[in-house]
Amino acid sequence: MLIRPFHDDTEAVVALWRAAGLTRPWNDPHRDIARKRTVQPELFLVGEVEGRVIASAMAGYDGHRGWVNYLAVDPAHRGRGHARALMAEIERLLTALGCPKLNLQVRADNEAALGFYAALGYSPDAAVSLGKRLVDDAPLG
Repeated sequence: MLIRPFHDDTEAVVALWRAAGLTRPWNDPHRDIARKRTVQPELFLVGEVEGRVIASAMAGYDGHRGWVNYLAVDPAHRGRGHARALMAEIERLLTALGCPKLNLQVRADNEAALGFYAALGYSPDAAVSLGKRLVDDAPLG
């Protein structure tokens, strides 16, 4: 798999996120991509196999913590180390920026993802994730 920065891959990435079960009705993936392209776009990565996008991850660093969102691998390409390779590249990029700690969120019922991250050395923090919607993000139509 070739890991590279996101370019004009919006439709391929949205299709990937849908296939991987990451989209939710209250988050418009097109808006999420458009916003990410304005903030640290170099930390929005895709993985390609034979010219086709089969993996993605959005990362960010706010000067205190790094974050990862939308880590996805096409179901037909899972089990080949692609997610592990994306996470290693994200960790490398964030470390180069001076990031001391990487955080991520996993839905509590996603046992496969929890197991994957545990195998990479991630563990639950003694914290509760809180959120507040600032923008109505219903799909664009």
